[in-house]
Amino acid sequence: MNTTRTRNGTTDGRPPEGGPTEGPPARGRTDASPGRAGLAGAFGAEWTKLWSVRAPYICLLTALAVTGVFTYYYGSIARIDADPVQPLGNAPVSSAVLVQFAVVVLAMTTVTSEYTTTGIRASLLWVPVRHRVLLAKALLTAAVSFAAGTVSAVLGMAVAWAPFSGHASFDAATATRQTLAVGGYYAFVAVLTVGVSFATRHAAGALTVLVTLLWALPTTLLALGGPALLAVHDLLPHSVGTHLMRGGPGTPHPPGVAVLLLAAWALAAHLTGRYLLLRRDA
Repeated sequence: MNTTRTRNGTTDGRPPEGGPTEGPPARGRTDASPGRAGLAGAFGAEWTKLWSVRAPYICLLTALAVTGVFTYYYGSIARIDADPVQPLGNAPVSSAVLVQFAVVVLAMTTVTSEYTTTGIRASLLWVPVRHRVLLAKALLTAAVSFAAGTVSAVLGMAVAWAPFSGHASFDAATATRQTLAVGGYYAFVAVLTVGVSFATRHAAGALTVLVTLLWALPTTLLALGGPALLAVHDLLPHSVGTHLMRGGPGTPHPPGVAVLLLAAWALAAHLTGRYLLLRRDA
């Protein structure tokens, strides 16, 4: 018969009522107290939560579908306009202006959905070191987004090859570099999104900030023109990412500097989200 251990170590013969007992854990079992699993445990919990809902599957399928349609269109326009021969990887790079928002939604929902359902309270209860929850979500969404980016880049090049019809060149080294750059850019976007989402806590607020930063602001600055505005434009995340993914001569930042700029944006968002997570109640 199951017994329940009391504070003084005796048993009262009653079966446990489902809550944790006061005594030491049973022999052969590890202590499952909150926070003991560390970052690996937090990452595993986030992994399980991510794939237990439909949102990531929808986001990833949408990313692949948009990549396929956009790259086919891009190759067709290059052939119709008789554009000069360009690297084949430019097609999926150009699709990033839209596909990045599938990554944004995927990363954002890992945070904002928990605030909407108050599930964040349970997450912070079982991982009481608060910044560990943020770090686990950032690492997980970055890894998933990197994988999604590389797959979408390969898919985009495969789809765009036929409609390019001789207006694109394929070089294995260039294609590999662009594929990894696309994956890396999507990973940076995911980390940026997680930080912004912890700062705003709401999907509407996070989307407003990210759409402005990743699309509206760079588009507006590019349209207005002028040396000063174009200089600011070249420092924004999507602009830096595009230069990194395209590569080649004429880019305002060498690859190393572009990576550092993207890391700075992601780190700024991460630290902002961390600060507000530690300062505010769940």
